[in-house]
Amino acid sequence: MPTLLESLYYGKLIPSETTVSQDPEYRQLSRQISESMDSWRSKLSEEDFEELEALFDLCQQLQGMELAASFAQGFRLGAALVFEVYAEGPAYPS
Repeated sequence: MPTLLESLYYGKLIPSETTVSQDPEYRQLSRQISESMDSWRSKLSEEDFEELEALFDLCQQLQGMELAASFAQGFRLGAALVFEVYAEGPAYPS
């Protein structure tokens, strides 16, 4: 079984592709977005709707960048916490 580092290196571990929100509102909001997009598709010309989709694509690219930065910052914070805990020594001296 490969280690986490090997899985990351070989591209088999991609957190952003396997993470799904556990928030109870997630599926409801996703459904609302789909319904809204269907509504806009019927209201707009094909060209206007393609422009709207392009705007959403740009928003998703930006969100992806923000998520990657947030993941990296969270990882750094977690690693710094582990380092700090080990640097302090045992919590209960013997």
